[in-house]
Amino acid sequence: MKQIKTLLIAALFILGANQTITAQAKTAHVDVSEIMAKMPAMLDAQKQLEKLSTTYDADYKKMVEEYQAKLKKYEGEAATVTDVVNNDRSKEVQDMQKRIVDFRDNAQKELQQKESDIMKPLYDKVKASIQKVGKAKGYQYVLDGATLLLADGPNLTTDVKKDLGF
Repeated sequence: MKQIKTLLIAALFILGANQTITAQAKTAHVDVSEIMAKMPAMLDAQKQLEKLSTTYDADYKKMVEEYQAKLKKYEGEAATVTDVVNNDRSKEVQDMQKRIVDFRDNAQKELQQKESDIMKPLYDKVKASIQKVGKAKGYQYVLDGATLLLADGPNLTTDVKKDLGF
């Protein structure tokens, strides 16, 4: 009798574990890149970044043009001036080169930082919306559709866009 009771309890545990193993989590997908690309705030952010990039490009081109003009002038006058003047000019040209390289590097870093500063809140907003929509619809997992090889489940992209107001 005790063995039957033990077998019955073991059978119940096995059946219960089997039910847990076969239960499937609800999964959906969403295309984050599509949402980000069409998000009005993202379009504004891209315009801001393009404007800043254009400003940096113009400043960089101006510095390069000044450098090239001075270099041409100094090369043309090199034979008619003293070695001391040529050495001073050589140092000046090297300093200009360094300033141009430093400007370019700093501009790139500032653009990357600005992009990061602008994009993070937008991405966080999209992520929060995806979590909100996913939970409201009862999904345990929501995958980014941009990286899926097979997307048979429901697509929440439209619902997330609606939640974000566009």
